[in-house]
Amino acid sequence: MKKKLLSVLLVAAMVSSVFVGCGSSSSDGNSSDATATEGDSEYRIAMITDSGDITDQSFNQTTFEACEAFSKETGADFQYFKPTANTDDDRIAAFENAVAEGYNVVVCPGYLFAAMIAEVADDYPEVTIIALDCSEGDFADAGMTEIPENVCAFTYQEELAGYMAGYAAVKEGYTKLGFLGGIAVPAVIRYGYGFVEGCNEAAVELGNESDVEVNYVYGGQFQGDEAITATMDSWYSNGTEVVFACGGGIFTSACEAAVKADGKVIGVDVDQSATIDTQYDSEGLCITSAMKGLAATVEATLTDVFAGKWSDHAGQIQNLGLVSGTDASLNYVQLPTDTWTMQNFTVDDYNTLVASMYDGTIKVDVDIEKMPETSIKVTEYDNIH
Repeated sequence: MKKKLLSVLLVAAMVSSVFVGCGSSSSDGNSSDATATEGDSEYRIAMITDSGDITDQSFNQTTFEACEAFSKETGADFQYFKPTANTDDDRIAAFENAVAEGYNVVVCPGYLFAAMIAEVADDYPEVTIIALDCSEGDFADAGMTEIPENVCAFTYQEELAGYMAGYAAVKEGYTKLGFLGGIAVPAVIRYGYGFVEGCNEAAVELGNESDVEVNYVYGGQFQGDEAITATMDSWYSNGTEVVFACGGGIFTSACEAAVKADGKVIGVDVDQSATIDTQYDSEGLCITSAMKGLAATVEATLTDVFAGKWSDHAGQIQNLGLVSGTDASLNYVQLPTDTWTMQNFTVDDYNTLVASMYDGTIKVDVDIEKMPETSIKVTEYDNIH
């Protein structure tokens, strides 16, 4: 077996994300028909949810909607499968159920699938597995030292999206900021450290380093609860203006506290502005979101699979980031411009920022071993759980 996993940068232009209405989740943990009709293709698409479900307003929902949209466009058969519990054994069972029902392209959103893939990939070489956010380290922890030819995994340069969000928030005029991460896995740390770097750079450019502060904490889980909300209550009541809530459902704790204190939040992974504003009946609660192109990755990869171009991805870990300095919407990490509400930091300002990041004028540190050195004050708190 190879001793080193392959890692490449995908340079194809980003396919526009397509979002459609969400179907209902299966209550018994088995499968649910996504209303797509079966086409003439030899491929049938399955998606397996991780610890959340297809209404999580994050990884699962976005992946589900992208798969469903593709199936409707192509006529390909599609179902999603929800494991009965949040364990590797249950994810393996869901995978085997999908294969038993004839599905031979399986999309898996999240690092939790690394152990499942390590277990099933070699046993099912005829099944194409598309893994989102599974890194070399995730696979290594699962004992996999080689990516099989029937697997392709995608990671994202979250530090770039985090940087954009932090830079934008400070340029917009916020000086008291917070970062609430879920579990301190590499993707979350990259978001957080990038956010701190972006806040710092904007403060330096504005000359108000002494005014800008960032509180920083991990919740230790990917959902909100009373303890996390209490911490957020404390932050907002002591002057925090906006919190970057980074970690699945943990945004609920930040939002609950923000609403009470007339504060703001920053979403993650997908554009969460509409869902957050609606859910909490508070227009403008979410000022922006640090996004990665989950839907675009799914659509582009499925397109290649169906076009017979799987060899472009087979056996690889593809790290996605910036592919354009002139059209920010093509990038796999970005802020949403369709729902832009910031006034002091404009879309034009954002495009200028992205161009500088793309051409290397702005370099974002990728080190996740230590907090970036800053001119602003950063206060790190112990994990809440």
